[in-house]
Amino acid sequence: MFYQLYALSHAAAQPYRAFADAARLFYSNPLNPLSHTPFGRTAAAMAELFERTTRRYGKPEFGLKSTVVDWKQVPVSEKIVWSRPFCDLIHFERAVPAGKRPDPKLLIVAPMSGHYATLLRGTVEAMLPHADVYITDWADARMVPLSEGRFDLDDYIDYVIEMLHALGPNVHVMGVCQPAVPVIAAVALMEARGDPLSPSTMTLMGGPIDTRKNPTAVNLLAEEKGIEWFRNNVIMQVPWPEPGFMRDVYPGFLQLSGFMSMNLDRHIIAHKDFFMHLVKHDGDSAEKHRDFYDEYLAVMDLTAEFYLQTVETVFVNHDLPKGTMKHRGEPVDLTAIRTVALMTVEGENDDISGLGQTKAAQTLCVNIPADYRVHYMQPAVGHYGVFNGSRFRSEIVPRIADFITSYGKESRTAIRPRLVKSDKAKA
Repeated sequence: MFYQLYALSHAAAQPYRAFADAARLFYSNPLNPLSHTPFGRTAAAMAELFERTTRRYGKPEFGLKSTVVDWKQVPVSEKIVWSRPFCDLIHFERAVPAGKRPDPKLLIVAPMSGHYATLLRGTVEAMLPHADVYITDWADARMVPLSEGRFDLDDYIDYVIEMLHALGPNVHVMGVCQPAVPVIAAVALMEARGDPLSPSTMTLMGGPIDTRKNPTAVNLLAEEKGIEWFRNNVIMQVPWPEPGFMRDVYPGFLQLSGFMSMNLDRHIIAHKDFFMHLVKHDGDSAEKHRDFYDEYLAVMDLTAEFYLQTVETVFVNHDLPKGTMKHRGEPVDLTAIRTVALMTVEGENDDISGLGQTKAAQTLCVNIPADYRVHYMQPAVGHYGVFNGSRFRSEIVPRIADFITSYGKESRTAIRPRLVKSDKAKA
């Protein structure tokens, strides 16, 4: 009943939020003389802070209207080019000049870990000048009717393979955080099957390939509790009247609570500073706070079967690095990857995917020639800084752009197949 109580508490607070919003408008209206006084700004700040901390945030928009290509600003439009019940594939179509040499196709696989794909807005924006970008827009499980069926990690992998097929040859794939595992699994399956549409390159960023290396608090919690604890304590049914009524899910608000509790003091200080910025009429600083938390506090539910299978496979059993992971009964053999160039990116201070967890893919994919591997560790950034922020734009993006340009199948010499047998890691 916890999810039902959560939904009921939001509904019960709606009148108070409406009153607080009205008070904010009243005390911040420039026609009101009080809005120019410390009392008026304080009252407006209190009202806005209450409304924002009790709001249920909706799905944000990407809002990317333009980019720069060859030193010229060009418009960008979003188009859904592939769709399934649990995911849309969005193409950021750029109005590039006629006759321009086509840029590489880049499929960005966004995390399905509680936040919407718009969390990677900065990633998409930074890559648009260098590539023809597509991104997975995963559905909120509470918005998917029960009649659409289930969705688990095997389905996720199938979706990635289907999208690569839909995009055609010479595609570059990027897995950010959680998708690193299903992306590398999908590529391994395609390579084992001799699929001609396997991607040219694979970039894995801050992903939990082997969580036994430098385990974080998130990793240790999964190992300590075991899968049954998660099954019994964090899986809930979507309440009425949501479209996904009665679907078993891992609620997004639980994931958000876990993330915020890891740095609770930082979030408290941020909201205190936000209040003071409003009182001091520091509009720029207040707007930065709004922009960040509008994104950070917008969360989505995950299907129970996807969440539990991911926790068990990746964080409890460590099936991928042990060589025991299977997809619908078919072994996921990373030694089958021979023709896909690999780049791994990590952050020095990552407290979600510890240092070395993503780099482990370099050791596991033994049949990728050394000339087609790249690893980069970005100093002085945490998990978020691996795929967003100033250091990402200035130091990581140029390396990724150079990697996909230099190692694409269409622009490199043929890779000589290697035949190294799998050396499965011990438990």
